[in-house]
Formats: sequence, C-alpha cells, structure tokens
Amino acid sequence: MNFKDYIRVIPDFPQPGIRFKDITTLLKDGPAYRAAIDSLKEMVKEKEIDLIAGPEARGFVVGAPLAIALGVGFVPIRKSGKLPGNTVEAAYDLEYGKDRLAIHSDSIQPGQKILIADDLLATGGTIATSIDLITKLGGEIVGAAFLIELSYLSGRDKLSGLDVVSLVTY
Repeated sequence: MNFKDYIRVIPDFPQPGIRFKDITTLLKDGPAYRAAIDSLKEMVKEKEIDLIAGPEARGFVVGAPLAIALGVGFVPIRKSGKLPGNTVEAAYDLEYGKDRLAIHSDSIQPGQKILIADDLLATGGTIATSIDLITKLGGEIVGAAFLIELSYLSGRDKLSGLDVVSLVTY
C-alpha cells in the first residue's frame, strides 16, 4: 500500500514555507489506518519490547494501537502539567518553538525495553527528549517507529545508534 496516497499535504501551515503532512486523512480511513499499524508491527515485531511510549498527541494514535497489536502496554509522554502523578520532565525545541514533556515517574521500570512510536520524525527534538525521559527512568530504548519521516530535516541524526523505521519518507 502506498501510504502517501492517504496523507494530505497542506502548504504554508502552520507558517509560510512549511508543507504540513496531515495524517488525519489516513486515520479516518479504517483499512488504511489498520494497514499502517500492521505494517509498523511487521517492521518491529522481532524486537524484544516491553512497552511502547508515544509523545502527545499524535504519538498516541500510532503508539497505542501498535501496543495493542504487539500485546504490550503503552506509556503516554505528555506536555508539562497534564499528568496527575509524580513526573519527570524535560525541555525541548520544536520545529516552531519550545516546549516541555513529562512522563509518570513510575511508568517504566529499570531495564524495561521501550519502543518509541510517533506520527512524524522531523528535527528529532521530541524523540530525543522522549529518549532522555525514558532513560532517566532506567528504560532501554530498542528503537523508534514513525508513520512519516522528513529526511530533509535530518532528525535521524539526533537518534544515531537507534534503530529507526518509517512507513513513508519525504
């Protein structure tokens, strides 16, 4: 399946010169969405994975169904102030600004093997911060899986040594 056929490109959003890759057109097509999750599952199924972690918010729509497909748990990584329990936080740079991410301090046990899943690998800042949070809790990152990779932004370079898989590359 050519997943690019299901991803809408919106020019000049959120600012001039950006060509936003909109996955909502993929998500609303049940068979295409299932095929995307099944394809990611096939790409990572040989890894030893205890949990999948996904950053807010689109990482939830990739990571949670992938966790179900693999029969493992899911850990949300949220924006600062959104989790009710004790958290570990870290600041990071976005493509368009700065933000903070948080994870529950009891969500990952030392030595657990974690796959990070998200919709998009762009500059790598969100994923690098997610890795930092997971490793602070003693988790071992076994890879990262994305629906889309924007190779021209070189986000993979921030993830050197990490096994990265993507369904679609621009």
